[in-house]
Amino acid sequence: MNLRNKYGIPGNSVITIAGTVGVGKSTMTKALANALSFRTSFEKVDTNPYLDKFYADFNRWSFHLQIYFLAERFKEQKKIFEYGGGFIQDRSIYEDTGIFAKMHYEKGTMSKVDYETYTSLFESMVMTPYFPHPDLLIYLEGSIEDILSRINERGRPMEQKTPVAYWEEMHGRYENWINSFNACPVLRLNINEYDILDDESTIEPIIERISNTLKQTQLLKK
Repeated sequence: MNLRNKYGIPGNSVITIAGTVGVGKSTMTKALANALSFRTSFEKVDTNPYLDKFYADFNRWSFHLQIYFLAERFKEQKKIFEYGGGFIQDRSIYEDTGIFAKMHYEKGTMSKVDYETYTSLFESMVMTPYFPHPDLLIYLEGSIEDILSRINERGRPMEQKTPVAYWEEMHGRYENWINSFNACPVLRLNINEYDILDDESTIEPIIERISNTLKQTQLLKK
């Protein structure tokens, strides 16, 4: 039986997966899309022309990287709008502006002018009709030790060379960000409470929680 029908999840829903680097967003995106018969929207990592350069030199490439991500995410937002929903989205556009760009500006690796240009572009995009806010944001959370372990396991060279202090700061910023995030309903999932790689059945309790959260949100709107 299709789990979307079993738990009454609307077929036009847009669900975004958020969380720090290495937390398992892509894995969760694929698992939920498969279980709900939804389309996927992934951030482009392998074809990103700035990512390797960015990790080698934050000061020079942070603005270029964030503009690239912003443009790519807006293309995905437009696609979701044109399809009418039914998507699981790997990382939200809110993380780019609320965490990454802000962090580099505050740390001095993005200039004030570049940061203001970036935030102005973001705000302009949000005001367009092609920007559907998610029906639900699923926040994947875990300890910094869990996150570092996962980053080491997947073994991306550019991440291996990044100082641990960078990941620690990002982890803290994510926690602060989600605690004040209010653009859409949030469902928090601890990464130690499921194992969808080795046990696909652990996705069903997650879908049940998604259904309950969406239903509660609809009740509050009435």
